[in-house]
Amino acid sequence: MAQWATIQQYPQATQQIQSIYSSQFPIEVRHFLAQWIEDQPWMNIDLENAQHEGVASTLLEQLVTNLANKVQEFDGDQFFPIRLKLQEATATFKQTYEQNPFQLVRVIKNCLQMEKKLIEQAKAPEQKIDATPMMPSVGAQIELKLEEQVQRTQTSEQTLKHLQSEQESFIIQYQDSLKITAQIQQLQTQPRTPEIVSKETLMQKEKEKVEVQLTQKAQELLQHRIEIAMYYHQTLLGLQELQKQVLDTELIQWKRQQQQAGNGAPLNEGLETLQKWCELLADLIWQNRQQIKKVNLLRAQLPIDLPPGTKNLLPELNDNITGLLSSLVTSTFIVETQPPQVLKKDARFAATVRLLVGGKLNVHMNPPQVKATIISEKQAQDLLKSDVKAKNETSGEILNNVGTMEYQSSSGQLSITFRNMQLKKIKRADRKGTEAVTEEKFCILFQSDFNVGGNELVFQVWTLSLPVVVTVHGNQECNALATILWDNAFSAPGRNPFEVPESVPWPLLAEQLNVKFKAATGRGLTDNNMKYLASKILGQSDDYTSMQVSWAHFNKEALPGRNFTFWEWFYAVLKLTKEHLKAPWNDGSIIGFISKFEAQEWLLTKPNGTFLLRYSDSEMGGITIAWVADNGKLEVWNLAPFTSKDFSIRGLADRIKDLSNLAYLYPDIPKNQAFSKYYVSNPEQPSSAVDGYIKPTLVNVIPVPYGAPMNYDNPQTPQLMSPLSPATTVYDRSPGSVHSTQQNMEEMTADTNHIQLDDFLMGDMDYNYPDDFGQINVNELLTNSHIPTT
Repeated sequence: MAQWATIQQYPQATQQIQSIYSSQFPIEVRHFLAQWIEDQPWMNIDLENAQHEGVASTLLEQLVTNLANKVQEFDGDQFFPIRLKLQEATATFKQTYEQNPFQLVRVIKNCLQMEKKLIEQAKAPEQKIDATPMMPSVGAQIELKLEEQVQRTQTSEQTLKHLQSEQESFIIQYQDSLKITAQIQQLQTQPRTPEIVSKETLMQKEKEKVEVQLTQKAQELLQHRIEIAMYYHQTLLGLQELQKQVLDTELIQWKRQQQQAGNGAPLNEGLETLQKWCELLADLIWQNRQQIKKVNLLRAQLPIDLPPGTKNLLPELNDNITGLLSSLVTSTFIVETQPPQVLKKDARFAATVRLLVGGKLNVHMNPPQVKATIISEKQAQDLLKSDVKAKNETSGEILNNVGTMEYQSSSGQLSITFRNMQLKKIKRADRKGTEAVTEEKFCILFQSDFNVGGNELVFQVWTLSLPVVVTVHGNQECNALATILWDNAFSAPGRNPFEVPESVPWPLLAEQLNVKFKAATGRGLTDNNMKYLASKILGQSDDYTSMQVSWAHFNKEALPGRNFTFWEWFYAVLKLTKEHLKAPWNDGSIIGFISKFEAQEWLLTKPNGTFLLRYSDSEMGGITIAWVADNGKLEVWNLAPFTSKDFSIRGLADRIKDLSNLAYLYPDIPKNQAFSKYYVSNPEQPSSAVDGYIKPTLVNVIPVPYGAPMNYDNPQTPQLMSPLSPATTVYDRSPGSVHSTQQNMEEMTADTNHIQLDDFLMGDMDYNYPDDFGQINVNELLTNSHIPTT
């Protein structure tokens, strides 16, 4: 089936097809010459091979002929609009492509390729057709619009050359007219003989003829000047629209993605595509600006008054296109790699700044310097209000903050990476109300100036980094990250620095928490996890979708009955999981976000020895084990939470292995199947003695009353506690909670003399501890530590 017929079968593709075609190649031509167009070898023509230009010219001639024949087929008044459209297309093809038939080939190639993409996308909408961050249709539209502007610029260049040639011809003819006038004047000074009079008469007729021709040519020149000015006006409108799409939509979208990446979202690699578009825009704007200047020069060389009521567009065009170039240059001076958004005083940090059009405008021929300073939120606001003084104000001192941009010829990038900046001083503003230090926002201001076109234009450019929060101590990091997360997630485009909403819908916040957790741990949050988090910050509800979460609820007000905020609790869980529990979290062994009550309900439906892991409600950065034990009746017990400090001594998997009370990971997975791949020690294997000493191994045990150990051959059968049961147990005050006993012999003998191995094994000596420990004999030591037997 023909490609044009195929694409019409898909409504989604049909809706987008209009965006592919333009006045340079109207969709009506594609429709009425569909089969002929698809039968031609467009794809086989090498645009870099001059020998193929003859083939391109032949195809152009055939296209024009076929169009003329098609026009004759539409006879009758009812076909007048179609006939007129095809006639206009015929004239456009002759004018646009006659001097450059390769352009026609390039346009038709692009159109046919984009049609194929639309068909593929319509056939398999679930597949990602384009790997760039831009939607294929958007990227295609921009490419086609750029191609159209390239053609317009080339056409105007040819028209300008023709105009210049006509003007030069006019000037030569005008000089001839002056010579004739001078000759006539010379004849008039001579005696009035019949021969002189006859010669003068002939020359007067020649002069009149030349003057008529000059008048006609002057009118033609004037008309051509008006037409080319209108043409540049249309080109400028097209460039403005295209630049607005590239800068205000695509570049802003990339910056938004960069900001979201600060919260852990992936950043698509779209900057190279953006640079290509911006460089082509810069080239087009510069060429059109030079052409407009040339028209102005021709006009100055041969002034011809405009007809009454006709506006001279050239001065306005020159100003507008210069402003367009200025906007492009200043907008493409960007922070490619952001500085850390939680910036610790005296710590080294890095950032990269890039000029996307630096290579095209030859800025690299005289590489500019860039200076970095730190400014406050108020200073950033003043800067956006065009306050010149704000550029010289700072809120601190940064070392190693000046450098020269470097050009990479292989990639065409003009950029600078500050690798060793260091914030030495910071000046804080007066805080408002209850605002904490970690809520105060700053940013890094990057400034530079450079010229293009041999000092013809001088640009002063600057750009701001994303907001940063300055800390002086590690314990401020948690709350500083809360400020940054809220700003990155909920700031509006084009905001007044650095305003954020006071409250946001819960679903938006939940999505940001999911992104943050996934970036840190490797696996995101489930719907049940989200529901649990919603209940924690908003209380119990059947529907959280329309509920709002305020900044105060998020990280200023403590959770009910706790001395920490929601974010402090969440961040502590995130940090614990990232540092110690990433692997079991990723394989689904940790449920984590579940309430104590719901965990109890789940476990009571399972057999003796079933357990699950959940994050502690009462202790920040803690994870507890809840298990069901059959002590005459099924009861659920909760082990006192483990924290990072515990896991730095002995990992979660080994602790679970120690506890014979735990048999099945919820719902019914044998614990060794779930955790054996994470075991790092085996207390049953003997340790070798070094210098007469044996290194003990830390082992977790649970006291007998809180669940009998399991016989793995028959997990339903309660077993007696092993002889290594602890002599002392520390209990949680809350019901149903118990601390596992874990004592390491090396810790217990700290700051004391060593105990000889023989004395230890004989058990015939007592060991005195500090008063707060009381007196523990060797048997008790052996009970709470595991000494491998040989």
